[in-house]
Amino acid sequence: MLLGRITQRLQLSHIMMTVLQFQINSAPFCCQKRIFLSKVISGYMENEEGEEEGEKPYKDVPRPGKKGERKPYATPMKELIRRAKEKKKARQENPCQILEHAPENGLLVPELIEVAHQVHLDRSSLLHGLSKLVEGDPAIPIHRCRFCPELHVGWHGHEIRSCEGPGSGSRNSYHVWRRGGVKDIVGFAYCYHLFDRVGKPRVGHKERLDVPKLPAILELCIQAGLNLDDYPTKRRIAPVYSIDGRIVDFETHKEDDSITDHLLVPVSFIDSISEEEENMNLNELAMKTLRSWFDLRIGASKLMKKYNVVTCGYCPEVQVGPKGHKVRMCKAAKHQFRDGQHAWQEATIDDLIKPNFVWHVKNPKGPPLANVLKRYYGKAPAVVELCVQAGAPIPKECSSMMRLDVVLPDLDEYDLVS
Repeated sequence: MLLGRITQRLQLSHIMMTVLQFQINSAPFCCQKRIFLSKVISGYMENEEGEEEGEKPYKDVPRPGKKGERKPYATPMKELIRRAKEKKKARQENPCQILEHAPENGLLVPELIEVAHQVHLDRSSLLHGLSKLVEGDPAIPIHRCRFCPELHVGWHGHEIRSCEGPGSGSRNSYHVWRRGGVKDIVGFAYCYHLFDRVGKPRVGHKERLDVPKLPAILELCIQAGLNLDDYPTKRRIAPVYSIDGRIVDFETHKEDDSITDHLLVPVSFIDSISEEEENMNLNELAMKTLRSWFDLRIGASKLMKKYNVVTCGYCPEVQVGPKGHKVRMCKAAKHQFRDGQHAWQEATIDDLIKPNFVWHVKNPKGPPLANVLKRYYGKAPAVVELCVQAGAPIPKECSSMMRLDVVLPDLDEYDLVS
């Protein structure tokens, strides 16, 4: 089957190349069409060679879904149904069993404890670097729309008419800019803290005011092995039982700090800012912040493969744990049919750490972005755009969506470009 797909792709490529070569030969010698088609062929051949060498394919900004439409499932529905049938069959064959695999049995995954500490360290380093870039001496201005979540990084707010907030019709969809901050650059979703993620995995509606909330990335690190005094959690040394699908814990409940000390791997974590970070210039600080951003997403993705994170299919709510909470606070589409409860599904890394895409500005101190040229502008995550404007090199993961290969026409010649 794989060989057939490869053969079909080669045939389509050969047909495309033949058609383009025929159009080039039939066009005049000095025609712009011939030059354009030759560039298309050369770019196509470069992409084919890049894919063979193992380079990353083209990646564009994900399009937002329609209003009222459910988010796409991270795992196909057929695969979810198959897993549910397998669990049901195993539960019928053996109603009482000891859960062997962590973290379903209440124990920690040993190889992910150090990853959790590193993710916490990367988060602190990222926030510190962003605060220096946004609020430091050579600060880069951050603009946020007053009526919608639009964000812009640069010295001047853009003039692209994309505002959908209140009163946007009277303003011709122009944004009303105000000064933004670090919280606007990187979006950390919040969730409820679970003291016992296996014994009591859900927060009831009446408990919503008693249970503290914290960033979901921090809750993920706590469940994976990070210890914080402000958010205590229960650690186990013996696995739990599953009796007819219900979790039963026969462990004696004793407060013993040696249990946590025995399980955790000591990792050096310094909260105070080191002298090396203080002596960094703007370019070095931007490179370190950008590296922390990618390390944070990579480490969080590793934790999410073992520790379950769910999100609502219609709103941005996120919960870290085996199941979603029962708080009736959803106000998205079709919430009346669910009595305000969330439609939980598997979360992705973008649900946990929101990228907040912004327009890429090639010349930060130049004129503002024009609305008539928006089709030629690219986008990038706000953290990447901020670090690039501060002097960091453009990462390969975002080079395609930033449209660096597109030449911007002038305002007096954009209508001449087909």
